[in-house]
Amino acid sequence: MSAVDKAFHGLRHMIASGRLGAGERIPPEADLCEELGVSRGPLREAVRMLAALGVVEPRHGSGTYVSPLRPEDIIGSLSLTLELLPLTGLLEVYEIRRVLEAHVAAKAAARATPDTVDTLFSLIEAMEATEDATEASELDHRFHAEIARTGGNPTLVSLLAVFRARSRKYQVFNLPDGPDLRRKSDEDHRVLAQAIADRDPGAAAGAAEAHVAQTERWLRAYMPPIEENNIPD
Repeated sequence: MSAVDKAFHGLRHMIASGRLGAGERIPPEADLCEELGVSRGPLREAVRMLAALGVVEPRHGSGTYVSPLRPEDIIGSLSLTLELLPLTGLLEVYEIRRVLEAHVAAKAAARATPDTVDTLFSLIEAMEATEDATEASELDHRFHAEIARTGGNPTLVSLLAVFRARSRKYQVFNLPDGPDLRRKSDEDHRVLAQAIADRDPGAAAGAAEAHVAQTERWLRAYMPPIEENNIPD
């Protein structure tokens, strides 16, 4: 095990065991170096790694503190590694996404307010009206994010946002079949929004799962080179 790994796992254990709690300042460098058996260089690199993961927060002139350790923040850091997945890896993630999108859609149908429904249909209308693929992708993301937010679990909101961010790196709407694919996506959105408006959790879950499955089929059909662009959520 390298010195950096030793420092990283040592600090992680202090936090996981509860010795260092959320919001607490980590001990001085000299004390940590002595306890963990590493020099300052590896220790500082380990702290930088934990900061990138959202586990600690360096504060200028004050020291380094354990973050609030909110699940949604920690989950959000998955984007650092999920962005590295090739398309074949992303397709494996879609099985998880289908389950989670169906779950949050069902929750949203049970909890949606009239304002929620208005927001969803407004986003659909904006998606249908724009000719800009980038704008359509952003509206698509906001549509699904609103459903997840209404579901009431911030951790799921964060996790699904990470999944969607990776899938948006692929573009199909600019392909020859793009207009037809986009119309199908818009239709799926309306079916899903209507199920939520009807407060029908079962129908909402089925619509969400079918929509994600359709996107997965498009990804399988239109393999690279289509990377580094956008795809509907």
